[in-house]
Amino acid sequence: MKQENGFLMIIGICAVVLLIGVLKQKAAIVLNLIVRIIVGCVAIILFNDFLQKQGILVAAGLNPFNLLTIGTLGTSGFALIYGILFYSLL
Repeated sequence: MKQENGFLMIIGICAVVLLIGVLKQKAAIVLNLIVRIIVGCVAIILFNDFLQKQGILVAAGLNPFNLLTIGTLGTSGFALIYGILFYSLL
């Protein structure tokens, strides 16, 4: 009976260690997403201001769709948003 309890304890400890590893990895992913969203928000504000000073009437809004796009895709999401806006100017 003691041997069975030992096996169960080892399996339980391994499961807890794996769970901690998974949760730590997911926390890093969520933190990375939040940092990208914040940097993307600042980049949109600065780029909209730059375009306005150049006399170009294109501005991306700060809505959840744009922020989620930039958060997941990063720099390419930023370029995608402004690419769509410039394409609509044509």
